[in-house]
Amino acid sequence: MRRLRQNDSNTQGQVDISPLIDVVFILLIFFVVTTTFVKDMNLDINRPSASTATVAPSKAVRLYIDNQGAVYLDGQPVRLWMVQSKVRDLLKGGAKDVLVVTDSEVHADRLVEVVDQARLAGAKNVGVATRKEAG
Repeated sequence: MRRLRQNDSNTQGQVDISPLIDVVFILLIFFVVTTTFVKDMNLDINRPSASTATVAPSKAVRLYIDNQGAVYLDGQPVRLWMVQSKVRDLLKGGAKDVLVVTDSEVHADRLVEVVDQARLAGAKNVGVATRKEAG
């Protein structure tokens, strides 16, 4: 019996792309999982303006002060005397910076008290969120 030889030219021109698709999906999952999404609170805050504003790091601990002087951390109201211990706990998690988002109607003494509490908690950099002036 004679065997017919198959033509090997069909297998030479094909490339298996299934490993490539697997790697692309693994990379997609990796980037989706490692991306952090920062959500600001739903407080109505009129930020003060500044001409020398810079972008804050996304991993900064954010403290909010509304127009009545109430302080919020992670969406929960916090008493001023508790700010230092709460921020210290959050700084142990890996963040090094604190960003104070304040309303333009807040008195300077309230802002200074909150910034002092953040510095006493061990924050390396404490900033105040502003709106950059256009032009």
